[in-house]
Amino acid sequence: MRRGLTWLLVLPAIVVGSQVAHGIAYWWAYPVASLRLTMLSESGHGYMAYAPAVLGFLAAVQLIALVVVVADKVRGRPVRALPAWVFLFIPEVGFVLQEHLERFFAAGGSVFPWWTALEPSFWRGLVLQVPLGLAAYLVAALLLRTASVVAEVVGSRGGAEVVAVRAPARSWRPAAVFLPRLGPLAGRAADRAPPVVAC
Repeated sequence: MRRGLTWLLVLPAIVVGSQVAHGIAYWWAYPVASLRLTMLSESGHGYMAYAPAVLGFLAAVQLIALVVVVADKVRGRPVRALPAWVFLFIPEVGFVLQEHLERFFAAGGSVFPWWTALEPSFWRGLVLQVPLGLAAYLVAALLLRTASVVAEVVGSRGGAEVVAVRAPARSWRPAAVFLPRLGPLAGRAADRAPPVVAC
């Protein structure tokens, strides 16, 4: 299977896991809703209003990739998984870049926001990338396994070859037949029982 197709199947899970960690980090760092909204608006998070559209796009990409993976698997192409380190490395790097770029564009692009690493949401977001990267790994493994199972079901139902087979000629040679051993009460003693007592 093409490695790019695996990336298309897996990358939406990585992105969604990273963004969930991003949101939880801000909720954890700023538990008061009004303060959290102020911090989000000041740090360049206005693009989050488009999150539902982006999630829909990622779901569509993942669904199309899943269908193509199933089709490739039915054709006999192997499904290759990505290494596990990808699910830890990409969310961490993506989160660091995202936080710095948000503040860079919020400041007008005039000064590099080196102070981003000192924000209370920054280290929390880095910590949360690990368990949510692991969750993305499990989701990706489940998707690849689902694609394999669906391909096996589709492959077993379609395109079955019909082969005409000649019946073997009858053999009249004697064969040994082994009968099952009968229990002790199945022979002549089967009719014997204690007498019925009338009440």
